Amino acid sequence: MFRDLPCLRAEDETFTVTIDPVVEEIAVSLTVNGRNLMTAMASPDSLEEFIIGFLFTEQIIRSFEEIESIRREKNSFSVLTTNPFRVLGQKKIILSGCGGTSSSVDARRLPHIASTRSVEPREIRAALKELTDSEQHQKTGGLHRVGLTPPEGPLHLVEDIGRHNALDKAIGFGLRERLPLAESYVVSSGRISSEMVRKCLVAGIPLVVSQGATTTLAIEIAQQTGLCVVGFAGRGKMNIYTHPEHIRGAPPTGEHR
Repeated sequence: MFRDLPCLRAEDETFTVTIDPVVEEIAVSLTVNGRNLMTAMASPDSLEEFIIGFLFTEQIIRSFEEIESIRREKNSFSVLTTNPFRVLGQKKIILSGCGGTSSSVDARRLPHIASTRSVEPREIRAALKELTDSEQHQKTGGLHRVGLTPPEGPLHLVEDIGRHNALDKAIGFGLRERLPLAESYVVSSGRISSEMVRKCLVAGIPLVVSQGATTTLAIEIAQQTGLCVVGFAGRGKMNIYTHPEHIRGAPPTGEHR
């Protein structure tokens, strides 16, 4: 996840040669049914989970069972699916800054949350504490963290230079382990964008919580589709922007406006 590299550290007028841990960034390519689909800049761990999550959130597969095989050669993946004739979109270039070719964020075409799962604030605080206790992040300061919290079992934590990649890794893990995503929720260190919301909606995840900010488009889409978006969570506080019914003890929609 990181390499120790030399650098020149400046403190006031003093310069010192030292070693600094720097996060790794690699190019990951994906071919699906013989077609080159995607190249992503990502962190080098949990790459199979990333591929599974990406295929699912891009709606190329509808379940883990639709993957016939995954073959890996270094950082290149080749996937065969049970539906080789499904129409694929343009090749995507996914940058570590969470950019790349954007997906549709038209709320009318996105799935709506059907889950009634609600979470107590103390559960969220515990998940955020575990999210924050990241040795890799403390060493490098350069990784996004996402935790998938199923109704039974521990939080599963993944890290990546891109927050979208990290969310795909978490979703891919959930699919492979056959966790009930509709009864799970996500905690994240990074900003909640419209793309983060879209991925949660495709996975049926009813609640996404971030230590950071969100965007107006993310809130608008979440409001229309039943997703609960929580930002600036930590130190006993949180901003619940949409669908507070997923937070136990929160007043119904309308009473907080």
